[in-house]
Parts: sequence; structure tokens; C-alpha cells
Amino acid sequence: MRGIFSLVGLLVVLAIVGLLVKKQMSTQISVPPAPGMPAVSADAPPQVQSQQAQQQVKQAVEGALQQARPMPEEK
Repeated sequence: MRGIFSLVGLLVVLAIVGLLVKKQMSTQISVPPAPGMPAVSADAPPQVQSQQAQQQVKQAVEGALQQARPMPEEK
């Protein structure tokens, strides 16, 4: 009897997790582009969108590397 309740509980938890995963996968998250960078065109093919997103990330990383870091004051 105890095993049956464990199995039913496991199936219920699995069903809930499955529904949550399905809900998460169906919603699309749109990230706004960084200031000064063009947005990725939504009507472009997936390969072009991927290349545009990669280029934006590369430019953002290069821009971050160019910024000077504040030096700590020596005591």
C-alpha cells in the first residue's frame, strides 16, 4: 500500500514538473538590445538571427574590455 502511494506521488510530481517545463518552453523571452546596438531582426531566418546575436555579444564583450577599470587607492 505504501509503495502504491509513493508511485502515485511520484507520477503527480512528474506531471507537475512536465507542465511547468512545457509552460516555460512555450514562452519566448525577448532581451532588449544593449544601447547603441541594433536589434536582432525578428523576421530573419534563425541562422541570420544567431549570427546577429553572436556579433552583438562579441561587440559588447569588446566594448567592456576597452573600458578602463578604476584602480584602488594605495594606502
